[in-house]
Amino acid sequence: QVQLVECGGGLVQSGGSLRLSCAASGNIFRINGMGWYRQALGEQRELVAEITNGNSTNYADSVMGRFTISRANGKNTVYLQMNSLKPEDTAVYYCNAVVKLSGRADVSYRYWGQGTQVTVSS
Repeated sequence: QVQLVECGGGLVQSGGSLRLSCAASGNIFRINGMGWYRQALGEQRELVAEITNGNSTNYADSVMGRFTISRANGKNTVYLQMNSLKPEDTAVYYCNAVVKLSGRADVSYRYWGQGTQVTVSS
């Protein structure tokens, strides 16, 4: 079993910064990619940023130039640096990872964290 644990959410004023982190643990053979999604009140869950094992990145247009996703070397951890935060960034942020398990390396699974609340005040 694989677990993703998120931290770093909280309350910040408009224009401020937060850094989210997500640590994956369990019977992991390899993590092919990790990413962040968010779900605002009354909205669908949407992609914020993704990073592959080759360090290719993909960002939502709404966060391009403000957010940066990165992975720690030698550790199954992904970060999301969020700068110039806006009230419209307020949402629950979810970590996800595409994982190949040690016991079944032929199959990939997508795992989700529990979510962390980010609130940006005006």
